[in-house]
Amino acid sequence: MTAHIDWFGRVLTTAIQLYFRQGCEYSLIEEVAPPADKWLEEVTGQEAITFNERVVVLLALMPHICPQGLDIFFVQNKDFDRQYTEFGGWKGLSHSGFLPTGETAAFILAGEDMEKRKEVTKLFSREHWLYTKGILRIEGAGEGEPFLSGQLRPAEEFLSRVLLDAEYKPDYSTGFPAKRVTTALEWEDMVLDYHTREALDEINTWITSHRTIMDDWGLGRFLKPGYRALFYGPPGTGKTLAATLLGKRNGMDVYRVDLSMIVSKYIGETEKNLARVFDMAEHRDWILFFDEADALFGKRTTTNTSNDRHANQEVAYLLQRIEDFPGTVILATNLRSNIDEAFSRRFQSVIYFPMPDRELRTELWQKMLPKKWLGKQREELLSAAAETELSGGSITNVVRRCALYLTATGKKTLDKQTLEDALRKEEMKM
Repeated sequence: MTAHIDWFGRVLTTAIQLYFRQGCEYSLIEEVAPPADKWLEEVTGQEAITFNERVVVLLALMPHICPQGLDIFFVQNKDFDRQYTEFGGWKGLSHSGFLPTGETAAFILAGEDMEKRKEVTKLFSREHWLYTKGILRIEGAGEGEPFLSGQLRPAEEFLSRVLLDAEYKPDYSTGFPAKRVTTALEWEDMVLDYHTREALDEINTWITSHRTIMDDWGLGRFLKPGYRALFYGPPGTGKTLAATLLGKRNGMDVYRVDLSMIVSKYIGETEKNLARVFDMAEHRDWILFFDEADALFGKRTTTNTSNDRHANQEVAYLLQRIEDFPGTVILATNLRSNIDEAFSRRFQSVIYFPMPDRELRTELWQKMLPKKWLGKQREELLSAAAETELSGGSITNVVRRCALYLTATGKKTLDKQTLEDALRKEEMKM
């Protein structure tokens, strides 16, 4: 990294000298040879990096790895008693250094050459590998302001690789309203009826084979990228667990967005909240799981008021982002009847998670109750437990209550009375 910082410093000095027609040993900045090592290729995962791309990446990184290297941009234009407009740059809230913008990159690479400036602008398109690989982007330009006036920002994932040598795992915050969900369970631990499991296998097949379907077979001309599924059923029947295990089985992170928590009463805020999630997930191998989907996908209202119209606009926005998302999106709701029927056509699969029948409840109890608790009463306890109609989530609550009782009393095995008391309390709670 040090060699690249030194190289960028020479490039920047050369650009300043050439622009202000000062004495310089180079006639073009391209004559400043890049380092021989492959550090930047390794950290970006890009084999061939052009001179311009290399400069832009280092410029975006400088505030994070060597902020004093950009202090030269604080020089004042004596004619106007202000900084040079062509340098661009932002001033941070707490960072006292220079924060580069697209204008800064254009100044270094193009100077006053308009044709070169066009080439620089192309580096920030959504089709360029700097964007699609999650390296950097321009953002924050005000409405009607020049595109290059936006801040040049390295992606958090890329910064994590550079600064920490680790993969970036964002967590819930006001700026990122989604939480990564994980489980210690495995695919084989999931207890579901045959039809539900078969439908989940179809999603898994898409995840593992979508490149063959879309690219090798040429169906990408007719089919939209990505896969969209709706999970519905009573609480505790395994919707979240199924989404989490689909991710775990395929080595994908699963991010849960609780729509009931981010739908804002303030006009425009919901779209901004959701845009942050989709923008970050767009080029990452994630599954997006939207819980409590009826908070936004409920029956559409008539547009009697401006609030009604805006609520419908929020739904339209989310639908469009879901349809355009190239990855896997799963929405979950407790009642399918709460979801507008017009939305069902947008999903490749609609999967029902029913309450487990007696046979499935027995299997759940067998998996969850530690064998050492049951002793000689094993069959009697399992039969008594399976009699009560509970979801898998409710069964975990009963098991927890039994564990607390055994811990508090010092007993080693579970008796029928204790189990029945725990079952009764769960039924009362429901």
